[in-house]
Amino acid sequence: MAITVLIVDDSKLARIVAGKATASLQPGWRRLEAANAEEAKALLAAGGIDVVLLDYNMPGTDGLALAAELRALYPEMPMAIVTANAQEEVIARARAANAAFVAKPVTEEGLRGFLSGAALRLRMGGQ
Repeated sequence: MAITVLIVDDSKLARIVAGKATASLQPGWRRLEAANAEEAKALLAAGGIDVVLLDYNMPGTDGLALAAELRALYPEMPMAIVTANAQEEVIARARAANAAFVAKPVTEEGLRGFLSGAALRLRMGGQ
């Protein structure tokens, strides 16, 4: 069964960069994209998504608010907040939502730990 990652970011360029880094680290994973929280929720409701990368700073619902909503619906789903805003408050709020923190600009090195941990959790039946 292929793992599907949803990349949520209002920037098309940021989605491309995150998608390329993900593809390099997990070439067998399927990638979907959403430009905002509403698109992300619709894709998640359709099912089949295993991992989520959420931009923090988006118009409308921000990534931390979306993470809190998703955590209630998908308590075991691996998710990460992706942002250039590395303030302690943002990192603490990501952790409070049981989400990893990945700094922008997204790089393979920055994503490696999160994606390998997500793959391990999914293999062990954590989803």
